[in-house]
Amino acid sequence: MSGETILTNARLVLHDEVVHGTLVLAGGTIRGLSSAATALPAAIDLEGDYLLPGLIELHTDNLEKHFQPRPGAHWPSPMAAVIGHDLQVAGAGITTVLDAVSVGEYREGSGRRKMLSDAVAAVDEARSRDLLRADHLLHMRCEVSDHAVVEIFEPFADHPLLRLVSLMDHTPGQRQWAELSKYRLFHKEKKWTDEEFAAHLALRSSEQQRYAVEHRRRIVDMARERGLTLASHDDTIPAHVDEAVGEGVTISEFPTTLDAARHARARGLKTVMGAPNVVRGGSHSGNVSAGELASAGLLDGLSSDYVPLSLLHAAFLLHDTHGLSLPAAVATVSANIAGMLGLDDRGAIAPGLRGDLVRVRRVADLPVALTVWRQGRRVV
Repeated sequence: MSGETILTNARLVLHDEVVHGTLVLAGGTIRGLSSAATALPAAIDLEGDYLLPGLIELHTDNLEKHFQPRPGAHWPSPMAAVIGHDLQVAGAGITTVLDAVSVGEYREGSGRRKMLSDAVAAVDEARSRDLLRADHLLHMRCEVSDHAVVEIFEPFADHPLLRLVSLMDHTPGQRQWAELSKYRLFHKEKKWTDEEFAAHLALRSSEQQRYAVEHRRRIVDMARERGLTLASHDDTIPAHVDEAVGEGVTISEFPTTLDAARHARARGLKTVMGAPNVVRGGSHSGNVSAGELASAGLLDGLSSDYVPLSLLHAAFLLHDTHGLSLPAAVATVSANIAGMLGLDDRGAIAPGLRGDLVRVRRVADLPVALTVWRQGRRVV
C-alpha cells in the first residue's frame, strides 16, 4: 500500500458531479484529484472509462448460495464457499460486503444453524489469512418468529464484524408474503397438497403468535445495548414503520408498498430496495417496484440481495431510466449505504477516504466492472 498509483483519463463520479481527470492513490487512501489528464509514464490510462467509489453491499444472500448451491447439496468446504462468494462480489465491483446470514431455521431441515456457524468461522479465518478481495462484515437476519432465534443470535451478538441486525418475519399471509399464491409458488419444490399447505400455514401462524413479539423485543434490546444498526424487513403498512421507529430502527429494508415507503421517509428511516427489482423492472414477490420508489424520490439505497452483478447494473439504470443524476444513482450503492452503516472512511471519491474504487465501462449500455481496487490495492 506504500507505493503511489496514478489513474488518469477517467470520468470520476464524485458526490455531485462527473469530472474528467486524474486520481492519485497512496498508502491505501485517495491522496489527490485533478480535473486534468496527466502524461506521466507511470500513470494508468483508463481510456475514458468511469471511475466509481467501490460499491457497498449491506444485504446479500449470496454467501448462503455458495454453502448450498442446490437444494440438499451442501458444499463440503466452508472456506471454499467463502472464497467463491468473495470472488463473485469483488468481480461485481463490491469492495465492502455485509454477508447477510440467516439466524433462524424457518425452513425445516435447511441446516441454516450449522451454516451460520461455519460461515462466520470461515469469514474470520479468510480475513485473518488475507485471502479476501472485498472487505467482509456481517449482517444477521433474525427471523423473529423462529423458536430458537434468540439462542442462535446471542453467541454472535458481540462479534467484531457484526454491523447490522435486521428484524424479519416471513410468516405467510403478511409482509413480503401477503399474497399466499406468491408464497406457494416460491416454495413450489415442496409440492404441497392443499391440505398440507393449510397445515403449514397454521403451524407458521401459531409460531408467529407464540414467539414473534417476545423474540423481536429481546433481539432489539441486545442490538441497542451494543450500538448495532437495526433494520426492519418488508414493512408493508405504516404501523410496521411506527413499530420500527419506536425500537430505534434506522433502515427500512425492502418495503413492500408505496404507503410504507412514504411513511418510512416521513418518520426519518432510510429506505433500501433490491437491485434485482430495478434490473427486472419489478418485484419477484409482486410487491412495489424499486423504480417506482426511485421516481417518487423515496429510494435511499440498493442491495444486490441475491444477484451481486445487479448492484452496479441497477445504479446505472436509476440514472438511465428513472431520472437520477449519475452521482445520485451511484450514491445509492456507495455513499448512502456507508452513511447508514456508520462507515465514514469509504463510499465516495474524495481525498483522505479509502482507496476503494471500481473502473466501469459501458458495453452496449451494460456497465461492466473492469478493475477493482480496495485500499489502493488492485484486487480484480
